[in-house]
Amino acid sequence: MESREEERKGSGGAAAGGGSTPGANLRDLVSREYYGHKKKVHSVAWNCLGTKLASGSIDHTARVWSIDPHVHSKVKDIELKGHTDSVDQLCWDPNHPDTVATAAADKSIRLWDARSGKCQVVELSGENINITYKHDGTQIAVGNKEDELTILDVRTLKVAKKHKSTYEMNEIAWNKAGDLFFITTGLGHVEVVKDLEFLKPCKLNAHTAGCYCIAMDPLDRYFAVGSADSLVSLWNVKELLCIRTFTKLEWPVRTVSFSHTGEFIAYASEDPFIDIVSRDTREKLLFFQY
Repeated sequence: MESREEERKGSGGAAAGGGSTPGANLRDLVSREYYGHKKKVHSVAWNCLGTKLASGSIDHTARVWSIDPHVHSKVKDIELKGHTDSVDQLCWDPNHPDTVATAAADKSIRLWDARSGKCQVVELSGENINITYKHDGTQIAVGNKEDELTILDVRTLKVAKKHKSTYEMNEIAWNKAGDLFFITTGLGHVEVVKDLEFLKPCKLNAHTAGCYCIAMDPLDRYFAVGSADSLVSLWNVKELLCIRTFTKLEWPVRTVSFSHTGEFIAYASEDPFIDIVSRDTREKLLFFQY
């Protein structure tokens, strides 16, 4: 494994203007490239302190990188080996900076200690593609390719609840309070389930094509949804109303994320760009080509 640092300037958008523009400092970001996986990376996530970055790959492994923005020496990393198929998504425990969960196509999830590389294994019934923690860290939700959702009790590693859908289920998320659970679907709507009562969902007609991804504002005010219709929609969590949409993309939106303050939204499609926009003004602040 090696690491190297190189500078890449953002292009276009307001970030190319004067320093008074919100987010203008983004154009001075330094990009570092870390090498370790043998094949394509499907998922990345920061821990709750922002000190470690985890990556999951189709090479059957995950890695945890210890990131220090002020140190330019060789980065410390640990390889997490044990899965026998592609690691498609991972997430960190919201309250423990050294616990990361991985979901893989080998029909298992693993809870890893990022310091020792040891893990606990839970065998499930299908090829897992989506995983998310509840914000208090007590439960994990896992979705598989058979459109089955499993809720796990983290303390016992036992199944607390299962739900089988008759249509495509994609990314999933809890709100910060933990009373609302969000499911993006292939029908273009988002199901909002209160207290995991899956038979009584509130269905939001969000997009004209399948909804692929969802992200929650860290301050629990908004959530964003990315869709196959090339749009990103922004919603109010309390009122469950769409506030605005972002329309610059030409391909299905595959991933979306908020900044740590919720002020900016980043999203990516099937082209080699990542767009960063202002949540409130829709103004494009930066885009990266990778």
